[in-house]
Amino acid sequence: MPELKRLHASHAPAVLDFERSNRSYFAAFVPDRGDAYFDRFTDRYNALLAEQEAGVCAFYVLLAEDGSVQGRFNLVDIEHRTAVLGYRVAEHVAGRGVATEAVRELCRLAGQRHGLRALRAATTHRNVASHRVLTKTGFVPIGPADPADLGGEPGTWYQCDLAVFRPPDR
Repeated sequence: MPELKRLHASHAPAVLDFERSNRSYFAAFVPDRGDAYFDRFTDRYNALLAEQEAGVCAFYVLLAEDGSVQGRFNLVDIEHRTAVLGYRVAEHVAGRGVATEAVRELCRLAGQRHGLRALRAATTHRNVASHRVLTKTGFVPIGPADPADLGGEPGTWYQCDLAVFRPPDR
């Protein structure tokens, strides 16, 4: 059974493999990270760990029993007891409820471990799967997202009030 774990230096090789293996799949939904991301992966990864240590972000990986990464789930821009949620799952587990379950767990952790009161998430209009995950996990639409926040595409912002977080029935 996959387990949501806080990002650690030891996860770097598995995260890099996850990103490389799913690059074209992700590019169908979100802007591609570009070759520079992969060329400078170690520097970028270390910067993420430093941000996490500073408390401005919290990064998680969903690990399979064999240690491979099935998904990444991030709380970024932690400020005033709120954060922005971002996530991506591997193509081979997409559509199986993996993202929904991990987002539910991250909402629980956001409140209990990180003391957050609310999460926000934005997704493009064409990313129907993300809209579905967010609504299944208790997020409600709160308004349009600036295309500048979504790689130039229009979208919607969602919010989840963690003080009353009760994910809808599956």
